[in-house]
Amino acid sequence: MCRLALVLALDVSSSVDPREYDLQRLGLAAALDSEDVRHAILNGGSGHVALAVFEWSGYHQQKLHLDWTLLRKARDIDLAIGSLGSMTRSHDDFPTSVGQALGYGAELLRRGPRCARRVIDVSGDGVNNYGYGPRPAYRAFPFDGVTVNGLVILGDNEKVLPFYRDQVLHGPGAFMIVAAGFEDYREAMTRKLYREINDIRLGSGDGNRTGPHG
Repeated sequence: MCRLALVLALDVSSSVDPREYDLQRLGLAAALDSEDVRHAILNGGSGHVALAVFEWSGYHQQKLHLDWTLLRKARDIDLAIGSLGSMTRSHDDFPTSVGQALGYGAELLRRGPRCARRVIDVSGDGVNNYGYGPRPAYRAFPFDGVTVNGLVILGDNEKVLPFYRDQVLHGPGAFMIVAAGFEDYREAMTRKLYREINDIRLGSGDGNRTGPHG
């Protein structure tokens, strides 16, 4: 039985420089390798976790790096970590098309394994600046029963946090984690994965941010 289908969507738009890309790539691999996240995957409940990872930037620039992988034992996690740690950047000169990334994630979930929960996790450091945004994507693609969480990377764009809070978060229990720059990405991703995998629901007083679409 699959308890969670989790899609991780990583921002590789032109605002992300090579050093920041490496912090994101290696930070994700390290977060998946953390003791707490490993324990949550293997011992966090009845059933296994299915994971898929893609990069996104412009309208047609989505690259699948890890197709659906069932994380049933430690060796499965090891293989996923190796694949993610060795990713090669797909694009570096395209804008930020969040709506298209969400649509790609929804289609990825649709062809994925049948799981009790379905979650898309979008990380990024900017707002939508090309193509349609999140709200048209939620109307056009299959998002019934899907939760979309956010990992907001703070930087030069002061609009990114309200954008994720008000437009990206979607569905039951949606929340966002804030990273204080790409240097904080690893720690923020670790916290977010742990919370997602364990399906931790916090009250509004604990910083839970649920989007307007849920």
